[in-house]
Amino acid sequence: MSNVLPFRQRQPAVQLARCEVVAVAGDLLDVLEQLEALSARAAAMGRPPLEVERTVQNLLDAVSAVERALDCIGEGDEAAPG
Repeated sequence: MSNVLPFRQRQPAVQLARCEVVAVAGDLLDVLEQLEALSARAAAMGRPPLEVERTVQNLLDAVSAVERALDCIGEGDEAAPG
């Protein structure tokens, strides 16, 4: 006689991980929108041209980094087992 229940953490953990991936991706999309809007505002801030150029370039670099992070999340989702 056995009253031991099998421990099945894998399925709920996978579902939780997928929910977290979706949440992180959503947050990254929000950050991406904010960075793009901030870049437009920085371009129009009326500061010396070199300062504006550097500021906008750094913000565009941040946009690229966020886009790469989103790509990594997408690639990781495809590689994940069933």
